[in-house]
Amino acid sequence: MPVTELTCFKAYDIRGKLGDELNEQIATRIGAAFARAQRARRVVLGRDARATSESLAAAVAEGLAGQGAEVLDLGLSGTEEMYFATSHFEADGGICVTASHNPMDYNGMKLVGRGSAPLDPATELARVKALAEADDLAPAAEKGRIRPAEGAREAYVARVLSFVDIAALKPLKLLVNAGNGAAGPTFDTLFAALIAKGAPLEVVRLHHAPDPAFPNGIPNPLLPENQPVTAEAVRAHNADIGIAWDGDFDRCFLFDADGAFIPGEYVVGLLAEAFLGKEPGAKIVHDPRVVWNTQDIVARLGGTAIQSRTGHAFVKQIMRETGAVYGGEMSAHHYFRDFMACDSGMIPWLLVIELMSRRDTPLAALVNESRAAFPSSGEINFRVDDTAAALARVEATFAAQASSRDDTDGLSLTFDSWRFNLRASNTEPLLRLNVETRGDTALLVRKCDELRGLIRT
Repeated sequence: MPVTELTCFKAYDIRGKLGDELNEQIATRIGAAFARAQRARRVVLGRDARATSESLAAAVAEGLAGQGAEVLDLGLSGTEEMYFATSHFEADGGICVTASHNPMDYNGMKLVGRGSAPLDPATELARVKALAEADDLAPAAEKGRIRPAEGAREAYVARVLSFVDIAALKPLKLLVNAGNGAAGPTFDTLFAALIAKGAPLEVVRLHHAPDPAFPNGIPNPLLPENQPVTAEAVRAHNADIGIAWDGDFDRCFLFDADGAFIPGEYVVGLLAEAFLGKEPGAKIVHDPRVVWNTQDIVARLGGTAIQSRTGHAFVKQIMRETGAVYGGEMSAHHYFRDFMACDSGMIPWLLVIELMSRRDTPLAALVNESRAAFPSSGEINFRVDDTAAALARVEATFAAQASSRDDTDGLSLTFDSWRFNLRASNTEPLLRLNVETRGDTALLVRKCDELRGLIRT
């Protein structure tokens, strides 16, 4: 029977408030439990730039080593560097200590198994949780060694650069905003390699140095209030593109030369186009929230679009099952078959600047046609007392009129010229709404208003 319940274990990862929910003692227990659950002889360990991440990572390392596992320490790194190194070093698993974009008083961990595959929540992650809660693991006869993961970043950079034809790049000026998170040092190594290979690129760095105090706020460029600083810098420096990352840089966000933020669903379409140009007929995975633009691009370019439930574990599973070259979510998670079917915040902007170069077209022009053809609402969140009742009201009003219905993830109803997806959050009392139309912004506004009224009633 569990001795203490660890509330930091969530649906797919670990996140908790510092102190009672997550501390060094708990981190050591999690490390030991992970090693035992995975029967791990070698584990990769990374950490983000938060003030507590170094001590928590050291505690995880002690737990892993206490069970006899060799720990390959990446130090300050992005989650995707942990994904890469887990496969590169043929490790039995990997852990990145990160709270990504959570508040300052939180931290957490992302975990993967062999081959950088997500842990199954119902079995593998549940096993880690149970062992960590019981806290009765006897130490191994011989403690494992903790050592630096030598050569990991250089090998990672080589893999990331394999996605882009550097010779095809044209002169471009980049504005990059690391948000004082973990992205800066990794970007510098990557950019230096690009320049060494002849890439005709300039860069302006903003909030680049990792700083655990986050003097410019927690890096989460998806929030509208966090976007103006990057937009203004793009305009001030006459950059061709703006790139911003979250704290562990497994997501990147793009801005055009006018500083306009590019919504994630249109970036999915761009990356689908990029891959279908390289691999005709390829399979592309997308989430069910906003679909028409991606499906249109994939169909026109001769690919196959495959829908997945929202969430990294589902997208990665479908990609591994189907061999899809790319999978994208509107939340700015982008997954790549040749990157262990894992997400990366560095590969997307490289592919986009290559597409801009090949088509000799500014970023705005690449997406303006799609935005006009398939305008979308962006994700609208509603805090409601009874999510089931709100969903039922919407279903009762619209289901009979719909031309098709999809329950892959929440409720998706399609009509002749518009569609919506409404889904409950897995972790909060929220309903998340996305609406899109076929070239009709006035209809988009009307339907959003109508759905708002129903949900809030």
